[in-house]
Amino acid sequence: MYRAALLSFELYAKKVGADLIVSKELHYPITISEPKHTASPAWTEKLYIKELLKEYDRVLYVDADIIITPDANNIFEVYDDLETLYLFNEGELLERQPVIDKITHIMGDLPNWPQVNQRPVYYNLGCMLISKQCPLFEIAQLDDLQKICNHIKYYEQTYVNYLIHRDNLKHQSISAEFNRMDVLGLDGYKQASFIHYAGRGYTNSSLKREVRFINDFCELFDQHLDSEMLADLQQAGWQLFIDKAHKRYKLPKPIINALAKSFVTI
Repeated sequence: MYRAALLSFELYAKKVGADLIVSKELHYPITISEPKHTASPAWTEKLYIKELLKEYDRVLYVDADIIITPDANNIFEVYDDLETLYLFNEGELLERQPVIDKITHIMGDLPNWPQVNQRPVYYNLGCMLISKQCPLFEIAQLDDLQKICNHIKYYEQTYVNYLIHRDNLKHQSISAEFNRMDVLGLDGYKQASFIHYAGRGYTNSSLKREVRFINDFCELFDQHLDSEMLADLQQAGWQLFIDKAHKRYKLPKPIINALAKSFVTI
């Protein structure tokens, strides 16, 4: 998935005239200790955007479980207000009030948290477009993230949402075209510019996510990348799925392999 995602990012960066910067090390050490929810120390790396904005006028952050499709529109041109922070409002689709309640309990109440269609605005950080004029990463602090990381689900995402509303930062939801999530269903998802495979990733099980991701990638880039490279990626994606299945199910490996080929459909 990572290899395929980076290939799609490289092609997109070249297409829109952007530099691609891949985060390969952690600059913001955080201690994850017996968290109540799944939490990763890698999530704090978004703070590095502060350093990038010293050199670049605008930064597009993209999660590594996203495919940017070959015909993707130029997000920098579609969303061009330099004072506005652009993200996708998943709060219209998913219940996020519990994590909002937790962070306001820890960080301080926000009685006027904005709503859309009577649901709290809560942005997904899988795709984020930010310019120098937005002070978000001047405000964000590692100490705050350390305070909440073991207690709050999606701790850095929830923290960014809190800061946006606490400090009245100018913000706008992007179209699902630039952060197409499976909560919107399967219909037409491959026509999006940015396809996000978070969670189950358009399957009925997170176990199958890698296979779906790689199969979709190979289909989308069939006329854009070398066929041998695509075949190698597809085999690697399938092998990763098989390896995960071996760890999860206590059956002989030949039986798991046979069952996977017979019954796993994406």
